[in-house]
Amino acid sequence: DAGSSVEEMEFNWDEYLEDTGATAAPHGSFKHVDTSLQNGFAPGMKLEVAVKSDQNTYWVATIITTCGQLLLLRYDGYGEDRKADFWCDILTADLHPIGWCEQNKKILKVPEGIKDKIPDQEEFLQRVLKGACSAPANLLEGLHRGKNPLDLIAPGSRLELQNIRDSLEAWIVNVVENVGGRLKLRYEGLEDLDKFDQWLFYLDPFLHQVGWAAQHGYSLQPPLAIRSLRSEADWQEILKKVKEEEEESSVPTDLFKDKPVIGVHSFSEGMKLEAVDPMAPFVISPATVLKVYNDKYFMIEIDDLRPERASSQRYVCHVSSAGIFPVQWSLKNGLHLSPPPGYPGQDFDWADYLKQCGAEAAPQSCFPLLTSDHGFKENMKLEAVNPVDPEEVCIATVTKLKDSYLWLQLEGSKKPVPECIVSVESMNIFPVGWCETNGYQLRPPRKAIVNKQKKIAVVQPEKQILSSRTVHDGLKNQELNSSDSVVINGKYCCPKIYFNHRCFSGPYLNKGRIAELPQSVGPGNCVLVLKEVLTLLINAAYKPSRVLRELQLDEEAAWHGHGETLKAKYKGKSYRATVEVVRTADRVADFCRKTCIKLECCPNLFGPQMVLDKCSENCSVLTKTKYTHYYGKRKNKRIGRPPGGHSNLEVAMKKPNKRRKRRKHFFVHKKKRSSTSVDNTPAGSPQGSGAEEEDDQDESELSHSLAQDRDKRKRKLRTFSFSDDENKPPSPKDIKMEVAEKLQLDSNPLEWSVADVVRFLKSTDCAPLARIFLDQEIDGQALLLLTLPTVQECMDLKLGPAIKLCHHIERVKLAFYQQFAN
Repeated sequence: DAGSSVEEMEFNWDEYLEDTGATAAPHGSFKHVDTSLQNGFAPGMKLEVAVKSDQNTYWVATIITTCGQLLLLRYDGYGEDRKADFWCDILTADLHPIGWCEQNKKILKVPEGIKDKIPDQEEFLQRVLKGACSAPANLLEGLHRGKNPLDLIAPGSRLELQNIRDSLEAWIVNVVENVGGRLKLRYEGLEDLDKFDQWLFYLDPFLHQVGWAAQHGYSLQPPLAIRSLRSEADWQEILKKVKEEEEESSVPTDLFKDKPVIGVHSFSEGMKLEAVDPMAPFVISPATVLKVYNDKYFMIEIDDLRPERASSQRYVCHVSSAGIFPVQWSLKNGLHLSPPPGYPGQDFDWADYLKQCGAEAAPQSCFPLLTSDHGFKENMKLEAVNPVDPEEVCIATVTKLKDSYLWLQLEGSKKPVPECIVSVESMNIFPVGWCETNGYQLRPPRKAIVNKQKKIAVVQPEKQILSSRTVHDGLKNQELNSSDSVVINGKYCCPKIYFNHRCFSGPYLNKGRIAELPQSVGPGNCVLVLKEVLTLLINAAYKPSRVLRELQLDEEAAWHGHGETLKAKYKGKSYRATVEVVRTADRVADFCRKTCIKLECCPNLFGPQMVLDKCSENCSVLTKTKYTHYYGKRKNKRIGRPPGGHSNLEVAMKKPNKRRKRRKHFFVHKKKRSSTSVDNTPAGSPQGSGAEEEDDQDESELSHSLAQDRDKRKRKLRTFSFSDDENKPPSPKDIKMEVAEKLQLDSNPLEWSVADVVRFLKSTDCAPLARIFLDQEIDGQALLLLTLPTVQECMDLKLGPAIKLCHHIERVKLAFYQQFAN
């Protein structure tokens, strides 16, 4: 096994690109990914919105732009005037499709700000609504409200999949998993049998909503490969059951509106061409049009001249199918054409071969025009599906380009794979960071660990908790290989860390889940072992996100990179934070004890000491209330205000309080966003922190004066922050620094053009990021709406640069409020 001499590294795309000197393929080159991120709303759509000043009345507004579940709206009547534009959250604002007020006897009334401009309301509405496109009703009301349309393809949804061996047949498939639009599909009737599972992107031309086959005159038949697994009567019964449950498991029709339309082809049976087999896309081979079904579909077969051939490589195509080329295409492009098995001699000649077969070549007009305007270049990096094992998504390097085709070298696959040939429009290639964004395991490059002294880690899928056996085996293998490694030795070797589940588990950790953890983790590299321990603890919590926040580093330490990124999932949302992990064995015991104290559990709950019968802390006799009180008292004692006042707190004393206040600034909540609006916010729009406040009630009480001080700061900060719930404004210290810098703006940032924004950034230490703002066309108004989660997600920045950038954005916001808000 290749894995015996190599270790999987903890993978980071930024470091990898830096180490290899490569660049990432541009996001704009992956059209299917762009389509999957659209939320169903588009600029120009109109809807009816509650007027803020009079919540019983509504007015028509137009969508200016969209950002996740946020819409930037402008009331009709303001024309090109941007000053009254406002943001609102689809989930909380009072938004409705055009016509809703009339149906529900609600009043449409012109807002005060534009009353003078609209003397005749009826005539105005008739004019602006003529030919207007209403926002989709299903995305504003009911179960689908505020959801990304892609999320509606939930596990358990049903679709119809055309048979790649016979396009006139289709069969029902169940969605087992949806990873950013990439669907794991299982044929209906196979229940837990995963042998025939397939992975397809939801926009695949062969995938349709239920009912498609009947509408287009195709038969619903299970594929030959699975037909023998059940009797004909069983299959008919399954079909009947599907039709009865159609409404429950159906997927909205408009999800497929962006699917490529299949055109009419002009191929005839017997024509010859060159083709790449999609099941093994490693070589170009001569092929034959075996059968023409209709004007849309035909079947091709990879030529094989051997009389004793066991099976044939045949599959259904349409005019836009990838991997079909005219005869001589490979010769014209200097590529190797693999002769058919059984062909006499090595030098393949098309003229001789066509004469020998008595066949004609498919004319050039049968094939779509190939483009080279796609943005990919040699040596660019991306993420790609392994064609041999579609469960794997690997790092890929573009090694060669010809027209609209890429040759990709995959790294890190379990078994070596030759160079793959894929179309630039393939839905099996993704931009750098796609796997991480969607919580899927990217196969990292495998590297020998000799002379590597950092970042050796077991790469753990985010979607599941590793079983104790997997963790134990992984660390055991590391131990066995320690003779080859310079890392697993004295200074960096962590001893076994025991989970003493009989000890008091505190208010955050679930005692039952702690009892299910392995007895110990390790020995092994300190970072590896402690990250594993913390991950197991986070997953054993009542609220994993809360424990992640308790463990989170304060700003200074995170800024300087003293920590590791850990992730948590809670109620379907993903969270991440930077957490301290010690790197040397001599600090492990103290680290474990301090972490226990942070989590308000027994200091012996986990650590290098195994508790056999009786805990040295005697934690079993303390009730939960007493124990929490015991920690609470110690905490208050530690962070109480000294006589000199708040500003004289020492760093060590200040840290716990600072962590409570600041930690939200770093705590990135990937899925859910909300925003406060500048002006004219419709009724129901979010107006401040809500999601986090519930958690804040759990925190230990601070001294009265400190709490008052904090509240004052909160109020003060809210008056100038566009930040969302998970991205709190800078801390007082940062504000002092900003005030000291006295950023004076010559013009109102709301009126800045893209060039003005770029000019401002070039005057800061974030000058290298100016290019992104130019490419993304971010003007002053967009700049003021940027937050840490948005910057990290949309600009693919590491935490450090993202925070630096947000610091400058906050400076602009503060200056805006001080100089121009009134």
